[in-house]
Amino acid sequence: MERTADTFEGHSTNLTGIPSGLLASTVFNDFPLPLHINGVREMNRPLFEMLARSTSTEEAADAFQNYMGALFGLDSEQRLRPANHRRFRSSYLRLLQGWGFDANGPEGAVLKGWVESRFGLFPTFHKETLGRYASAGWMTYVEEKMSSRFHNNSINLQLDLLYEYCQISLARYFAAGRKHLTLYRGVNDFNEHPIRKRQGKDSAIVRQNNLVSFTSDRLRADEFGDCILEARVPVVKVLFFNGLVSGTTLKGEGEYLVIGGDYQVRFSYL
Repeated sequence: MERTADTFEGHSTNLTGIPSGLLASTVFNDFPLPLHINGVREMNRPLFEMLARSTSTEEAADAFQNYMGALFGLDSEQRLRPANHRRFRSSYLRLLQGWGFDANGPEGAVLKGWVESRFGLFPTFHKETLGRYASAGWMTYVEEKMSSRFHNNSINLQLDLLYEYCQISLARYFAAGRKHLTLYRGVNDFNEHPIRKRQGKDSAIVRQNNLVSFTSDRLRADEFGDCILEARVPVVKVLFFNGLVSGTTLKGEGEYLVIGGDYQVRFSYL
């Protein structure tokens, strides 16, 4: 499926102070601006003061997990407690685990809903291509993203803090001085990520879902599709990556969760 329309698909406002249409554009990806979710650092000063004092990735991770455990009651028992337990508390850890199993499951809908509410970007795919609003696919997505099962413990604030912590960790430890990461994604078709504009035999602008998995390992990307998309991803669009929080992994060691929009990509095949 190939789409060439230039209309932006998203909300007119968001919580970053940067227009959503700009956030979704290749211009932003080429020249990224600092991104922050309004009020998160100001309302959680103790956490960010601890992170500022940290001298290693281990210290920073301990500070983050201890703060999240104290604020949201995410002790080790609650992290591992089955989701159907009557005292279940939703947590960002559960959402990441669910995404690792199935990005189109209920946990994936909540994560995509968080991106929509904070960055103003509509998803393009959830179980099926999301076309005109009020279709059956849209209703399924809305129902899952709003499920009370996952919204009983300030889950959007948990994800806000995860994003801000990720950005600090990237800037200080994992990608210091860098504005972009070269990442890869394997695909078999373009139903989930429609082509917006072809730019030659091996290049195009592709609309990525509002939250999408990439990997830093090109060989790993080949396990998920015959066509490899290579993209320069702004560091400020990374929500999570393996190694950021101990005990939490996605499908592969080099996997990154990335805020979507239009990306200029190169195609290649192994």
